[in-house]
Amino acid sequence: MATRSITKNIDIRDKKLGKNLIVALEHASGKKSKDVQLTRTCVDISGEQIKKLFGDNQ
Repeated sequence: MATRSITKNIDIRDKKLGKNLIVALEHASGKKSKDVQLTRTCVDISGEQIKKLFGDNQ
Protein backbone atom coordinates (compact mmCIF):
# COMPACT_ATOMS: atom_id res chain seq x y z
CA MET A 1 0.00 0.00 0.00
CA ALA A 2 1.32 3.39 -0.88
CA THR A 3 2.15 5.70 2.02
CA ARG A 4 0.43 8.65 0.39
CA SER A 5 -2.95 6.89 0.37
CA ILE A 6 -2.87 6.61 4.18
CA THR A 7 -2.90 10.39 4.59
CA LYS A 8 -5.87 11.11 2.30
CA ASN A 9 -9.15 12.29 3.77
CA ILE A 10 -12.31 10.42 2.89
CA ASP A 11 -15.83 11.79 2.97
CA ILE A 12 -18.55 9.28 3.76
CA ARG A 13 -21.87 10.64 2.58
CA ASP A 14 -23.88 7.44 2.53
CA LYS A 15 -24.83 5.26 5.53
CA LYS A 16 -24.28 2.07 3.53
CA LEU A 17 -20.73 3.10 2.56
CA GLY A 18 -19.97 4.07 6.16
CA LYS A 19 -21.18 0.71 7.42
CA ASN A 20 -19.13 -1.12 4.77
CA LEU A 21 -16.03 0.82 5.84
CA ILE A 22 -16.53 -0.11 9.51
CA VAL A 23 -17.09 -3.77 8.63
CA ALA A 24 -13.93 -3.80 6.50
CA LEU A 25 -11.87 -2.18 9.26
CA GLU A 26 -13.17 -4.60 11.88
CA HIS A 27 -12.47 -7.55 9.60
CA ALA A 28 -8.91 -6.32 8.89
CA SER A 29 -8.08 -5.64 12.54
CA GLY A 30 -7.75 -9.32 13.41
CA LYS A 31 -5.47 -10.21 10.51
CA LYS A 32 -1.70 -10.32 10.56
CA SER A 33 0.58 -9.59 7.68
CA LYS A 34 2.30 -12.51 6.02
CA ASP A 35 5.98 -13.18 6.58
CA VAL A 36 7.97 -12.73 3.40
CA GLN A 37 11.23 -14.45 2.64
CA LEU A 38 13.45 -12.72 0.13
CA THR A 39 14.92 -15.12 -2.42
CA ARG A 40 17.03 -12.66 -4.39
CA THR A 41 19.83 -10.39 -3.31
CA CYS A 42 19.46 -6.64 -3.38
CA VAL A 43 22.28 -4.19 -4.04
CA ASP A 44 22.30 -0.39 -3.86
CA ILE A 45 23.96 1.21 -6.87
CA SER A 46 25.10 4.75 -7.55
CA GLY A 47 24.00 7.11 -10.29
CA GLU A 48 27.18 6.42 -12.24
CA GLN A 49 26.47 2.70 -12.20
CA ILE A 50 22.94 3.35 -13.48
CA LYS A 51 24.35 5.45 -16.32
CA LYS A 52 26.71 2.61 -17.21
CA LEU A 53 23.86 0.10 -17.11
CA PHE A 54 21.52 2.07 -19.39
CA GLY A 55 24.13 4.03 -21.31
CA ASP A 56 24.76 7.73 -20.94
CA ASN A 57 22.85 9.38 -23.80
CA GLN A 58 23.42 12.97 -22.74
